[in-house]
Amino acid sequence: MLNSTEKLINLISKSPNAFFATNSIKDTLFADGFTELKESDSWDIKAGGKYFVTRNNSSIIAFNLPKDLTDYHFQIAASHSDSPCFRIKENSEISVNDKYIKLNTEGYGGMLCSTWFDRPLSVAGRVIVSEDGILKSVLVDLKEDTLVIPSLAIHMNRKANEEQSYNKQIDMLPLFGDSECKKNDFAKAIAKKISVKPEDIISTELYIYNNQTPSVWGSNKEFISAPRLDDLECAFASLDGFIGSAPKKCINVYACFDNEEVGSLTKQGASSTFLRDTLRRVNNCLNKSKEEYYIALSKSFMFSCDNAHAVHPNHPEKTDQNNCTYINEGVVIKNHSGQKYTTDALSMAIAKELCNKAAAPYQIFFNRSDEAGGSTLGNISMNQVSIACADIGLPQLAMHSAYETAGVKDYEYMINLLETLYSVNISYSPDGRVSFE
Repeated sequence: MLNSTEKLINLISKSPNAFFATNSIKDTLFADGFTELKESDSWDIKAGGKYFVTRNNSSIIAFNLPKDLTDYHFQIAASHSDSPCFRIKENSEISVNDKYIKLNTEGYGGMLCSTWFDRPLSVAGRVIVSEDGILKSVLVDLKEDTLVIPSLAIHMNRKANEEQSYNKQIDMLPLFGDSECKKNDFAKAIAKKISVKPEDIISTELYIYNNQTPSVWGSNKEFISAPRLDDLECAFASLDGFIGSAPKKCINVYACFDNEEVGSLTKQGASSTFLRDTLRRVNNCLNKSKEEYYIALSKSFMFSCDNAHAVHPNHPEKTDQNNCTYINEGVVIKNHSGQKYTTDALSMAIAKELCNKAAAPYQIFFNRSDEAGGSTLGNISMNQVSIACADIGLPQLAMHSAYETAGVKDYEYMINLLETLYSVNISYSPDGRVSFE
């Protein structure tokens, strides 16, 4: 049987972008006996049932109902399926002096551009195909090494090792072929992979991804490096905890949203109605009233799960001196007075208690007060579903690199924490006290 790190590597390798990550999650849920629901169909759900629904094939929400719903509320872990990368534009082939073919791309999210040079790259995504006059969505993954973004030699750029900026329209376009490459060869390669004619492909949503194999390394094999650890590490840890537990008196919910890296303002992002729509439909299917729904939300709790910055070994000065985190030292509880993170005193206390119950060490993170930090999906999703929430994550190095680094122990800690979230019942008393059953 694969251990948790091997399972993570296997899932990341099968998930080059949000479409495939969602597909990997679906396969895991199917294997655990979950039933797929469609937003376009009527729902019939029953106590004790396990269900999931997708939106755009890149976001997914699953829920697990107890047989005895005696404390109606929701316990949720939310993460995101997308990572910074480069999207291939339509009409992508660009000829260079009739000697090379490169592809026209644009950036998706805030990637570290320098890390994408001189690596084996491949292409994956979805295409819309016309079949007998009907449009259908097809996933495609070339899998093999297909592209490279070559660096400019230091002899041609003597300041390459000094402060460097990159123009995405000039510096970051990948090389696809030499003078033997013919026009439309890229489109033909995509069509061949999915066994259709190039003219049957109506539109594309294709992304470049790092095709390097994830690696476990270090003096004691304590580190894992892989593409897309932010945020697939949290997405798959949440999934492992979700399917490894059973709800007691409440409804367990697993959510993984697309488009966090570009602001979440899409129909499938955390700012969309997807979570709200799903919870309301569950409420209606259980014959609960609108009043009961609002009461349930007031007693609910969510973890917003997205990775956090570890102290960099060469730049410890970049992190807060008292509230910084280290790899393999535990789950990170993230805080920000400007509310880029949702954690407040109560939700942090709940997070700490759950960590203690899970025997999962935790670390507290604040940004340096003179440095702007990033935000994540927790506070964005609160626009639609307002519940108690804490932002947590796993410490990592080189966030938004094409090849990121995190800790083997921390992944286990996160699984244990989220399995605990989904195994206990968080109970709110009328006087505002919180207990764990």
